[in-house]
This record gives sequence, structure tokens and C-alpha cells, in this order.
Amino acid sequence: MPDLALTGRDVAAIDIGSNSVRLVLYRLEGRAIWTVFNEKVLAGLGRDLPTTGKLSPEGVVMAMTALRRFAAVLEGVRPDATLIAATAAVREARDGPEFCQRVAAETGLQIRVLSGEEEAKYAAMGVLAGAPDAQGVSADMGGASLELTRLDGAPGAARSVEQGLTLPLGPFALAEGKGFDADRIKARIDQRLKPVAAQFQTDRLYAVGGAWRTLAQVHMALKSYPLKVVHQYEITADEALETARLVAQQSAASLAKLPSVSKKRAETLPYAGLVLEGLIKHLNLKRIEMSAWGVREGLLFETLDEATQAADPLLAGCAALGGRQGIDPALPGALNGWISDVVSALPSAFGAARDGVLSAAACRLSDLGARLHPDHRLELVFDQVLRAPVAGVSHAERAFLACAMNARYGGGPATPQPDIISRLLNEDAAKRARALGLAIRLACDLSGRSSQLLANATATVGKTELKLTATEGYADVLLGEQTKKRAKALAEAMGLGLKI
Repeated sequence: MPDLALTGRDVAAIDIGSNSVRLVLYRLEGRAIWTVFNEKVLAGLGRDLPTTGKLSPEGVVMAMTALRRFAAVLEGVRPDATLIAATAAVREARDGPEFCQRVAAETGLQIRVLSGEEEAKYAAMGVLAGAPDAQGVSADMGGASLELTRLDGAPGAARSVEQGLTLPLGPFALAEGKGFDADRIKARIDQRLKPVAAQFQTDRLYAVGGAWRTLAQVHMALKSYPLKVVHQYEITADEALETARLVAQQSAASLAKLPSVSKKRAETLPYAGLVLEGLIKHLNLKRIEMSAWGVREGLLFETLDEATQAADPLLAGCAALGGRQGIDPALPGALNGWISDVVSALPSAFGAARDGVLSAAACRLSDLGARLHPDHRLELVFDQVLRAPVAGVSHAERAFLACAMNARYGGGPATPQPDIISRLLNEDAAKRARALGLAIRLACDLSGRSSQLLANATATVGKTELKLTATEGYADVLLGEQTKKRAKALAEAMGLGLKI
């Protein structure tokens, strides 16, 4: 399937939540979505809602200051489209409509107030936009509410988002203006979750929201996890319980001393821990996966046409990254076809279908180092692939692609960061990644990265040997010493003999 044209478009999204007010500027290149500017203010608009029924006066002051600034930024950058949404606090506050009118009068920003069902739907759409194969339940926790939505991104099926449910289980709603009392809060969580638990039973929860992202960062620090990428960070329910109980037992002052925990986030983190503990118990969860994509990305995803929505975000992201650095736009497709016999002979790492996607992604990254300094190319490409802000890729798959690019640019089996790779990738997957990268290196060096020249040679795999052949008149041109050297490295990695 050819890549969609990388037509650039800039979209701004303002999310006015119960705790934070945030502006994100996105650059869209087909299905590839890049965050190019991200600013938030923890205004706490919903802090007083349980006791007064109104927005926090201090929160309104902070939110208005932020929104005036955001309006000025938008006036300067002039995006192609702007999406502005408010969630639980503005939706439920008696003075919510007055706040929206004031924002419009002072900034010109027109706020769309999402219903609870809409908020749940867009959070789940954001999860599927960032992880298209997600299956389970999305849980988006803001300052005042928790949205639960069942979703099904099963490969080969029509991806679906069921009608969601909103519950008053955000930190501000649970606090009710009182001090932190774990037993009281647990009882309230149980009271809210028990009646709805049956319809949301699942093995896997997709956690959305800043508080749970912070929980994930705390867990990473506790476990000395080597890859600081929250999106699609996955932990077991037992690991999540351990972290949730730890933060629930800490004071705000103690939590603020932990890595990645701000003073304001420390105030709400214990509530997030207790809610996660309640979800694990009531929904019988086995695994928790973090999603850095939520309501904003769901709103953005809805604006894409059907063909763009259906595209694979990993392939789109890799095509955009590689295309920006590469020389020949036809090269990735030619490479993917040329190495097909080689990769089909390799042991599977992630299942046949997923292995094919990863091979196609690696081919799209094959020229990522073309414009980098040759003395630093290997390390720069490896690091960029491992930590690239692309969606639709697990942490193990990031390690796989980084290993493949390490081999493509002449790196040894150890890779520039062996401790990370050994933690994330098993030995068989690492061997497949290396062979994949060596096959791409062979093809690129044999042809000078010319898709036209590459078409005049073939690589096939028999039971005991790797065989390279060239069409008539091209043997001297394509099958020289450089090619033999690259082919020998690939054959040895596959445990095969070589015939040219």
C-alpha cells in the first residue's frame, strides 16, 4: 500500500480541563501527527466545584491569563484549523456558561463544551489514534471526572468506540474540599465503580490523563526503566498496584521530591493512585498501558478523512521521518520488495503480520542518516528511532527498529545502548532486527540507493545459502567487492552460506 501524500497542515487544539488548560500545536503530514508546541497551566478550574458548584476564582484568573496568551500565539502562528474544547469543570459548573462568554469576549476563542459521553468518546478515539490495535477499555481521568469507554481496535476488523460513561472520580470530585482520607476515598470509588463494573470488565486498560502519566514516570524511576517514553508504556496490574499504593501513602511534600512530579501534580497523585487501584480490583485488569493521546488527539483524528484515518501511524511517521532525510522517494518501496525473500526466511519476532509492518517501517527509515555527519550518523539514527515521537509502536518494537537501523548503518551486534536493548528485546527478536538491517544495508550499498539499479539484482534464500544474482549485463556493475562484503555479513547473521 503506497504512503499517503505528506501534505502539511497545522492544527491547534486548546483543552480546558478541570485541572489543566493546555495549548498544543500539531503539524500533520498525512497520518503522521507531530507535536510542535505544547504549553499547559495547572489552573485547577474544578478545584472548588464539589463544595461551591462553581469554578475556582483563582483558577479562572489563571485560566484567563493562559487563554489570552494562547489567543496571541494563535494570532501569530495562524494554524489551518483550531479546535477548542472544555470538559467536566466547565460543563458542570453553574458559572460555566458565563466563563465561556467571558473567554469569547476577551480572547475571541469560541469554546465547545463536551458532554460526558463526548468526552469519553474522544478520549477513546485518541487512544485508537495513537494505538490502532488497542482492545480493552480506555480510562481518562481529569481533575473532576473519569471517563470509561470500551474500544476495539482488533486488526482486520472495523475499529469501534462504544458509548462511554463519565463518573465523578477525578481528584477534585473525590476530595470534596476535605483532607486526604484514603479509607473515605476508597469507599467512594467502590460506590461509583461497583454498579458499572460488569460492563467494563477487561484484561487491558488504556490510561489517559496527566496524573496517570506521572504515575507511569514514577514507576519508570522506581524500576530504573531505561526508555523515558510514556506513550504505550506497559506494566502489569501488580506493578501498577505497587506504584499506586506507594503514592497513596505519601504526603504531597514527599511526592514532590520524586522525579517528574511537580508540586501541583503531587496534590492530585494520591487520588489517581486510589482510582487506579479501584479499577484494577473492579474490572479484573491484568495490564495497564499508558496513552499520551487522549481527548485532543481524538478531536484532531475526527477531522481526518477516512483514508488517512485508516493509515498505519507507525508507517506514516517513519515515512515522514525518512522522507525528510532521504534521497529517492521510490527507495523504501523498492527495498521492501527486494528484501522480502530474506525477511520471510527469518524467525518471527512479533507475529507474521506485525513483522511485515516493522519491515516496511524499517525500509521507510533506511535513508534517515543520509544528511547526518558520517562520524555520528550511527548513534544519531539509533537514538532518533528509539525515541521518535511516532505512534502505534510498542517499546519492544522501538528497540527492534533501532537495532535494525544500527545494522543498516554498520553498527555491531552490541548497538550503541546495549543495556536498553537487552531490557526491551529478546535475543531472537534482536537477531531478526540485525538481519533485517543488514539486508537493507546490502540493498542500499549494492544499488547506491537507486531503486532503478536495485531492480536489476535479486536476493533469494535457500535451505543452506543466500544467493545473489544480477540481470544480464549488470553483474560487473552490481556484484563487486562491496556487495560481496555486505552479502557475507548478512549470510553469516542468518547462519547461511553465500553464492553470488
